[in-house]
Amino acid sequence: MYAKINGTRIYFDVEGMGSVPDGPIMRQKPVCFVLHGGPGGDHTLYKPYLTPLSEMMQLVYIDNRGSGFSDEGPQSTYTLENNVKDVEALREHLGLEKIVILGQSYGGITALSYAVKYPERIAGLVLITTSSSHRFLERSYKILEEKGTEQQKSIAEKALGGKFESNDEYFKYLEETGSLYSHAIKTAPPPTQEEIRMMQDAMARCKVNYQAANEGFREGGFLRSYDVTDQLQKVTSPTLIISGRHDWIAPVQEAEEMAEKLPDNELVFFEQSSHMVMSDEYELFISTVKEFVDRRLTEKTFVS
Repeated sequence: MYAKINGTRIYFDVEGMGSVPDGPIMRQKPVCFVLHGGPGGDHTLYKPYLTPLSEMMQLVYIDNRGSGFSDEGPQSTYTLENNVKDVEALREHLGLEKIVILGQSYGGITALSYAVKYPERIAGLVLITTSSSHRFLERSYKILEEKGTEQQKSIAEKALGGKFESNDEYFKYLEETGSLYSHAIKTAPPPTQEEIRMMQDAMARCKVNYQAANEGFREGGFLRSYDVTDQLQKVTSPTLIISGRHDWIAPVQEAEEMAEKLPDNELVFFEQSSHMVMSDEYELFISTVKEFVDRRLTEKTFVS
């Protein structure tokens, strides 16, 4: 589905019912916006990983402008500010008073930027392997130098410098750095042919936008100045912070610093995960989020 907002068309997809029978009443489930990573990624990599969460929340998957199935535009429009405005415009378009936001990586950056600007619109946050400031870049460079292969260092430095020249180069970066992003890939036996095929299929479904990545990471790009750390006290809604112990791009210090500033948060470390906790420790990830949603978010959603 598409919403024509802020001068562009934003693609979104909905999974799960919004209200369900519960004895003599209809219970309204929380509506959760799912914000993807990148910049320049899309929502498809979260399907079907998040499907079990649709039992407890209605999931609204969103492709940022220029990414996935959303309309493309000039590179200069692929900004964090516009991504935040698009989330707010979509909330209004759907007639929602409050939303939960689940954001992973850059999606978490968008979620935090939205939450400090519109704290009254947030019912809850699930922040996965993300950061509240540009400091993650300096830290990731250090870890890359320590743990990356020469080939990984070369292509990662191009990515973090905002110097992609094509979508093919973006995909090559994702392939080459797989063992940095996933602890399971790094420690597991070589993948079977079936596993390789499944990974290839997932990549083929994904529609990346290298220009969006460049706009964030280039010299002077918005990720170079991003910092909402000192505004996090505005966010009083329940927040779950998930961090991968072996994460190289959003190191554990990022999660710890968010936990120090957010008034109502729970911090969970995934000991056998890197950046991609959803695949590294899938069952633990799903059970952790479900337990948090059940305990902190659903009790406020009953209506007669």
